[in-house]
Amino acid sequence: MSATPLLVWAIVFGISLFVLIKASDIFTDAAEKTGVFFGLPGYITGITIVGLGTSLPELASSVLAAVANSTEIVVGNVVGSNIANILLILGATALVRQNLRIHWSQSNLDLFFLLGSAVFVSLTAANGKFASIEGLFCIAGLFSYMSLLVRKTRGNSNDKKEKKEKINWKIPLALVISPVFIYLGARYTVEAVIHFSEILKVGSEVIAASAVALGTSLPELAVSLSAGRKGKAQIAVGNIVGSNIFNSLAVMGVPSLIATLEVPRNIVLLGLPTMVGVTVLYLLMIRNREIGRWEGILLLLLYGIFLRKLFTL
Repeated sequence: MSATPLLVWAIVFGISLFVLIKASDIFTDAAEKTGVFFGLPGYITGITIVGLGTSLPELASSVLAAVANSTEIVVGNVVGSNIANILLILGATALVRQNLRIHWSQSNLDLFFLLGSAVFVSLTAANGKFASIEGLFCIAGLFSYMSLLVRKTRGNSNDKKEKKEKINWKIPLALVISPVFIYLGARYTVEAVIHFSEILKVGSEVIAASAVALGTSLPELAVSLSAGRKGKAQIAVGNIVGSNIFNSLAVMGVPSLIATLEVPRNIVLLGLPTMVGVTVLYLLMIRNREIGRWEGILLLLLYGIFLRKLFTL
């Protein structure tokens, strides 16, 4: 096996993943400022624009994978990202913060959709296929969640009107140009994964569930670590919960409308049960509204075990 093609595609992978994440971040920031400029309430901007933005790398790479008929990458990306969000990101945040105290109680709505979406995806994908009808249920579930969340937030909000901000020419320009780089970053990330799997003779879903999932989870990692250091655990934890719900419902749902998603055997045997298991573990951990340093270490160790099993299964 020649090292040259592997090195070339490793460089392509690194650059394209960086472009994908950076362009998604620019798009999210510009879209959020646009929402404020037009007077959209902050909670609607947060749910729709910011919620979409943090999972935009996963969505973009998954849609391109479906177009390229490499649908096993989609499922590996979603499952790997959801596991990484809880085990790696929450674990690292708890370790940095020492004791991650959650000063707010997540509603039954959030927890229901977090667990429900993970269980639904696992049950429907267990037969090795994830069809468009199942994807439609996911998209309907996402719209239901957003609608209920907006209604709930509106009922609890005391803000009458959001303050408008000035908008300069850079923001509309960013809204137009950044999607082009999101597309290019996603396209070459997917191509690099396909070539990696061919050169290394490793399933593309394994690379998607590890390297791609970790890379596309970097925005969540950055936000959560920053929030944890500042003592804003509710932001760190809310970011993880929202991202996992969006991944399960949108990132699985949208690509399945393009092509039926193939679910490889190792994802069925290891990935799906692990995703449900760590979701249940998360629900148990937040019962006392605190995630300690040792719990963070445990989560990181479990992530290491998951990766090892993934590559040896």
